[in-house]
Amino acid sequence: MNRLIGFSWTGVAFLLCLLAPNLLWTRYRPRGYDPSGESRLLLMLERVGQVWVTCAALLFQDPGFQPRTSWSWWLAGAAALMILYELWWLRYFRSQRTMADFTASFLAVPVAGAALPVLAFFLLGIYRRSIWMLAGVVILGAGHIGIHLRHRAEVRKDQTYE
Repeated sequence: MNRLIGFSWTGVAFLLCLLAPNLLWTRYRPRGYDPSGESRLLLMLERVGQVWVTCAALLFQDPGFQPRTSWSWWLAGAAALMILYELWWLRYFRSQRTMADFTASFLAVPVAGAALPVLAFFLLGIYRRSIWMLAGVVILGAGHIGIHLRHRAEVRKDQTYE
């Protein structure tokens, strides 16, 4: 379970890693991006999950880093996934910024721009022993990854007609 309600610097760091490239993305969206056809259900799940995970990331204290425990590996895994997420963004921003680039896999992770941060926050939830964060991540993942999978299917459909 959760340690204590309080403030988490780890949560702030992970959220900043998430927020920074997404703010830049608003200026460099992929060519052909059209959110109008996105599923209302998936959008609702994504938004609810975003708020839930943000609150859980900030409001539950970390268990305290102890390098000689098995729990530390969960934090290391979460950090590694966030680094891969940042590298995925770097590749996207250096690309031609098409929908195919936006929905691309990265190091065998499908729709990596959606999957990597969701997986990172899931591992962070395990590290923190936070059922609240894990529940929020599942909801977020269903919406966010679902939306990206639909965009990827549209890209593949369009590519078969070219």
